[in-house]
Amino acid sequence: MGNVRFVGLDVHKESIAVAVAESDGTAPQLVGEIPSDTARVIKTLRKLGKGGAIRCCYEAGPTGYGLYRALRAAGFDCVVIAPSLVPKQAGVRVKTDSRDAVKLARFLRSGDLTAVDVPDASTEAMRDLERAREDAKNAERVARHQLSKFLLRQGHRYVGTTWTDKHMAWMRALPFEHEAHHRVLVDYVHAVDEASARVTRLDKDIAELVESWSLKPLVQALQGLRGVRLLTAVVLAAELGDMARFAKPAQLMGYLGLVPSEHSSGESTKRGGITRTGNTHVRRILVESAWAYRFKPALGPRLKERNEPLSPPVRAIAWKAQIRLHGRYARMLARGKNKQQTVTAVARELVGFVWAIARQPALLAA
Repeated sequence: MGNVRFVGLDVHKESIAVAVAESDGTAPQLVGEIPSDTARVIKTLRKLGKGGAIRCCYEAGPTGYGLYRALRAAGFDCVVIAPSLVPKQAGVRVKTDSRDAVKLARFLRSGDLTAVDVPDASTEAMRDLERAREDAKNAERVARHQLSKFLLRQGHRYVGTTWTDKHMAWMRALPFEHEAHHRVLVDYVHAVDEASARVTRLDKDIAELVESWSLKPLVQALQGLRGVRLLTAVVLAAELGDMARFAKPAQLMGYLGLVPSEHSSGESTKRGGITRTGNTHVRRILVESAWAYRFKPALGPRLKERNEPLSPPVRAIAWKAQIRLHGRYARMLARGKNKQQTVTAVARELVGFVWAIARQPALLAA
């Protein structure tokens, strides 16, 4: 490692704890605490780097990747670490910023830290947009739930498809004996309208901005898969980024927490449910998409339209996915597996087809 100094940065909103581990194996030392200012961090690292190279790291968190990009631009070797994969010492019950910085420096030197893939600025921006849309959808769901439970308490039940224009008109026309109840209804309906308008607005923003996004070819190719439309494709592309870093689909399945958990010791092997590690946004949306494969393979009008501009290899992968995943779904149900387990298994195999499409030479070149 030569004259490399390993620097651990415990980054917070107002302050950053700095620790250094020398390449000679001596115990890491706390340098001190500095304000959370990029210029100050660069100045500190340059001072520490006199007479040798610097390699630094900090944990991924709410402060984002701005510091990482600034340090790389300044010429420093910097990585962002996955917090959940930082080794933990059993029995340690004291946690402070200085101890965390020292721990990062030590494990950076030993090579026991796992770096996260940092997206480019445009991909990170698109990811923030699709996550804002998810937040809006969750808010809409909460608003609808509050309204429906209020009406249920008042004895009003609607027969038919809910949350349509007809359903909303029925709710607005409901009579109440007390004026207070009427005003509650007006407020809840207004909250639902506002939440739905926000979702619609963000849907339009995503559809507009994806046209100028560098990953637009990948978004278009992924829509060749059944159950993957524009929003799902954007989530997959924005959250996973460069899928070339996964050498085989099993690595991507593990990254998304869709592989079975296991506890084996000696001759005992115990497997449980999926590990649920990694990116929860992608895992959830893949499970939602997997439900589409309960139907027999077919190319409906919309799916056929999405497939037309795609290359023959991508179309072949998408059609193979329909045949294989529907067969998997049918066989598991025939063996007595419940639908949720079956769909989760289908979602895991769907990851392989997503990986295969993303690894097409034309898309890798783009």
